[in-house]
Amino acid sequence: MAKHVVVSLSGGMDSSTLLLRALKEYDTVTGISFDYGQKHRVELERAQQLVEYLNDNPSRVFSIRENMEGYSELYPEVTYRQIKLDGLADLLDSALVEGGDDVPEGHYENDNMKETVVPNRNKIFASITQAVALSIANRTGETCDIALGIHAGDHAIYPDCRQEFRDADDKAFREGNWDAERVGYFTPYLDTDKLGILRDGLVLVGELGIDFDEVYKRTNTSYKPYPNGNSDYKSASSVERIEAFIALGRKDPVQYEDETGPVTYEIAEAAVKQVLAANV
Repeated sequence: MAKHVVVSLSGGMDSSTLLLRALKEYDTVTGISFDYGQKHRVELERAQQLVEYLNDNPSRVFSIRENMEGYSELYPEVTYRQIKLDGLADLLDSALVEGGDDVPEGHYENDNMKETVVPNRNKIFASITQAVALSIANRTGETCDIALGIHAGDHAIYPDCRQEFRDADDKAFREGNWDAERVGYFTPYLDTDKLGILRDGLVLVGELGIDFDEVYKRTNTSYKPYPNGNSDYKSASSVERIEAFIALGRKDPVQYEDETGPVTYEIAEAAVKQVLAANV
């Protein structure tokens, strides 16, 4: 019996690592991203770029050719879809969507970070992802998991990242659908933080025959990216990402920028260290 999974792929660091873990654990992998009018739409471009990199990886193709008799793959090809929720941004009140207030800067512990909450976002995403997973399960007659990148570091300002929300949402899904027992969940990072996720990424790139920097430069965590796609280093999401790379002892491969133009990673790192020191 094949193992199927649907990955909720935002294009950020966490869900991209989750995609790698899913490729290691499952036989078929479907990635889904959502275009809901977010200002940081570059994350969708990065998700597409990452999928293309993974699917075109010579190590994966070489493995197939070396094992023609059994068609054994180093990891499966990713089926990827972007779901467009046209018109939703105009109806949502959040600093993260087009037309919203400016995205606040600083640390997630700051009160103004509540402005980055998108009302009911994860419920909307969950409903669609559940429908896709159940459809795969029904078509194949097998089970299908939903892979989520939720982790212990998810902040209290996001109620739809809490386990209580997940439990209630899952109950509603099972009450409202036949054969919902065929759908399960894959949440490997529930008891770790962003540093733990990056550490898992380091292990996975070796096992999958891919390059760490090539993977993570195809991710976006910034809520305030520049028009050219470069990341800021002052929004809370960027601060948290750089903090994880500092702890890992590796240079973040994405290009950072500020009002002066592109900057070196060292400049971004130094600025984040100041923010972290101020929040001790």
